[in-house]
Amino acid sequence: MDLFSYAELTGETDNVSETVLKKYFGYEAFRGEQKSIIDQLVNGKDALVLMPTGGGKSLCYQIPSIVRKGTGVIISPLISLMQDQVITLKENGIKAAYLNSSLSLGESRAIEEELVSGELDMIYVAPERLVTPRFLRILEQIEVALFAIDEAHCVSTWGHDFRPEYRTLSFLTRDFPAVPKIALTATADKLTRKDIIRELNLNKAKVFLSSFDRTNLMYSIKPKTKENQQLFKFLGKFETYESGIIYCLSRRKVNEVCTKLRSKGVKAFAYHAGLSQNERRENQERFLMEEGVVMVATIAFGMGIDKPDVRFVVHMDMPRSLESYYQETGRAGRDGEMSDCLLLFGRKEAAILKHMIRKSDASASRKNLENLQVETILGLCESLTCRRQSILQNFDEDFIAPCGFCDICMDGEFPEDSQDITEKAIMALTVVYRLGKELHYNTLVDILCGDATHVLMRDGLHQAPEFGIGKKWKDVEWKRVIRILMALGLIRMEFEPSGKQFFKLSHLSLPVLKSEEKVFARPMKSQVVGKAKRKTRKKRTTKKKVTKVKKVFTSGPVKTDLWNALREKRSKLAKKRRIPAYKVFHDATLREMARRKPNTLEELLEINGIGDAKLRKYGKIFLEVIKADD
Repeated sequence: MDLFSYAELTGETDNVSETVLKKYFGYEAFRGEQKSIIDQLVNGKDALVLMPTGGGKSLCYQIPSIVRKGTGVIISPLISLMQDQVITLKENGIKAAYLNSSLSLGESRAIEEELVSGELDMIYVAPERLVTPRFLRILEQIEVALFAIDEAHCVSTWGHDFRPEYRTLSFLTRDFPAVPKIALTATADKLTRKDIIRELNLNKAKVFLSSFDRTNLMYSIKPKTKENQQLFKFLGKFETYESGIIYCLSRRKVNEVCTKLRSKGVKAFAYHAGLSQNERRENQERFLMEEGVVMVATIAFGMGIDKPDVRFVVHMDMPRSLESYYQETGRAGRDGEMSDCLLLFGRKEAAILKHMIRKSDASASRKNLENLQVETILGLCESLTCRRQSILQNFDEDFIAPCGFCDICMDGEFPEDSQDITEKAIMALTVVYRLGKELHYNTLVDILCGDATHVLMRDGLHQAPEFGIGKKWKDVEWKRVIRILMALGLIRMEFEPSGKQFFKLSHLSLPVLKSEEKVFARPMKSQVVGKAKRKTRKKRTTKKKVTKVKKVFTSGPVKTDLWNALREKRSKLAKKRRIPAYKVFHDATLREMARRKPNTLEELLEINGIGDAKLRKYGKIFLEVIKADD
């Protein structure tokens, strides 16, 4: 129903978006900048939205698609992502559909007829489908409310999920100048943002940049010792009905970890490219439909999975980049509840990743970037600085530590064998300050070590006063220092349009250069000192140790029997309708029911997550469960 119909029914024009929010989605108020973004689109203007996973990006285009006249065209990269969104919309009473290769010819034709006749509020398509002559003819026949380009980082060759098909979408601005466009992503650094704006022709778009901080995620990064024991100790904190994802670098390791988990009674399933398409689909469906399933996977799994109640994400091996790490950990806690992220790392994984990069078909500039990304995530693992601060600074967002919810801040102390690398950090930062425009990663290492290679001699850098200032340390040590400084956001790699790379200091480096702050790191294996020589470190700050939240219920007292009864009823309804349990109601909605114990449909409608459609479908059923508990 469009804006004019709502205004006619309600007599309101200013608050129509709020009316839609409550009627269909069951929420009383918008979060963050959602309302501003929605107003931008309703008023026919473009937007670029950078919002963390779980921040409510989908509502930013779904509500304008309902409010504006016509059909919202949502461009999405994956079938699973389309299907998940459409199921949710239909459950909320919204007319939505998708067109992709999972449909038969007859099913596709039927949806196209609905689209042309104006019966749909939203249609989801892949970029490949959008640019076909058939679909372009359909676009000429319908009134388009807006174009939404989801996962917009796929347009950038610098991003982690580059899809060349996304670069064909610039025609939307040229051919549909009056239709508002919105590009959305949860992971895009400054370089990727520039690419999105340029490639999608969004120069006039207003940029909405939300905080990337996932405050409900606990980040913990540990060196591997006995990784299986570390994993099982970690999993021991969770209830049997809680779901999680475990990432491994290879298919072989996925199978091994999955087998070990099953031997311990964990409901675990594998997901990687070596399985048949049917096996992958069945395992993914079990993960979505059942409670307590742990998916063990390579990075092939996860994009487009919108399961809100993933309580943990474990990396058994180091991920490919800090951006990938942020996206993969972002699959935990989409419902806003406390969730845990554990990364177990070993330095040999960096060598494996670099070997994979070297063997790839990527361009030389792309390989250089990917190698730097590996160095940066290794630097994060080796550093001893607040995890949240390091992650956010790499997304150009300042954050003042301690966060109180990562392994560094919660421990409150340095490991006994930690190393003060401040002297080396100052040397490296000084060289970047004086020679930054002339430096890339290897030349910076060579200058610090005093290695006069052919390149350095050609550029005359071997004659710089800084040449060899750190020659008493080996190149392997300087590489560690540089990657830690990159991970902490003290130095940044910049890229010129020509593809040239060079280092640049960030404002975060000043306190270190002025000796106001120190930099600490984990030791390299060859530098671990004996116990007799270790010195006990003082506490980093005067803050108290933070106790991790381990309770299942975090939103006030809940009667456990009623909570279990509501969950059981939800599970039965979901199985009957062949949809995931969270599509009926999220855990947060059930907790609010158990806490408030509404007696009437009107009282039930006041609970977050219950709109008109779900009230009609499930209201009386859940009221009966609540009354039976009295």
